[in-house]
Amino acid sequence: MPQATAEDSVAWSALLWGWAGSAVLLAVLHLLAVRVRNANWVDVGWAMSLLGLVIGFALTGSGSVEQRVLLGAVGGAWSLRLTLHLLLDRAFGEPEDGRYAYLRAHFGPRANLHFAWFFQAQAVLAVALSVPFLLWASHDAARVSAWQWAGVVLFVAAKVGETVADRQLAAWRREPANRGRTCRSGMWRYSRHPNYFCEWLIWCAFAWIATPAPFGEWSWIAPVVMFVLITRVTGIPYTEMQALRSRGDDYRAYQRTTSAFFPWPPRADAAH
Repeated sequence: MPQATAEDSVAWSALLWGWAGSAVLLAVLHLLAVRVRNANWVDVGWAMSLLGLVIGFALTGSGSVEQRVLLGAVGGAWSLRLTLHLLLDRAFGEPEDGRYAYLRAHFGPRANLHFAWFFQAQAVLAVALSVPFLLWASHDAARVSAWQWAGVVLFVAAKVGETVADRQLAAWRREPANRGRTCRSGMWRYSRHPNYFCEWLIWCAFAWIATPAPFGEWSWIAPVVMFVLITRVTGIPYTEMQALRSRGDDYRAYQRTTSAFFPWPPRADAAH
């Protein structure tokens, strides 16, 4: 295990400064969300926090120029695209997401107070997930290793897979004949949530690339946290609840035959 150095202390202090900046940003966006009565801004704030952390670490990290340039190119492009997507798709002109509308109704008059804590929790989450970027920016290797290039390849493959899955689902939904039916074609034949699976692979790629850095094993915190969130908290559970409400028995049959997360050949439906 590498010994802590003064440079490591500077890196971790950068993480604390990153949390402070994220907390201020999410506090401001919470005030905006209260004003427009739309908590979708929390998703934008989370992505903007990650973007700021990636850029900050790439600019101020103690690692080599080569490592920090690669971080800025890969992590920066990914987080910028995510921020713009959420800003245009969730924040402007879109109704409040069903999850947040449910929470607003559940908490009633105290909803804004509960949302204030929720916004701040996203600032903490963004910092926790930025650990691979912090470690990557502290890596002093002058050359990008074959191991790291393999991580970049995984990142590209996962991003392509996520895009393909989203487009396949969008094409299915555009057909009027498919209304009320579940998509079982393309990647959706092998996983009920291939987009979530590919998103998780992206975080695995970031951890993979950061692993050769000092204390790089800690970078795997991010994909572990993301796996729990996707499969147990805000990802699959809520999406499946919505699908069961809208598609009923058709989706129950899909659940019986198709893997929830990891792609796998479909099973025979034992109920038929």
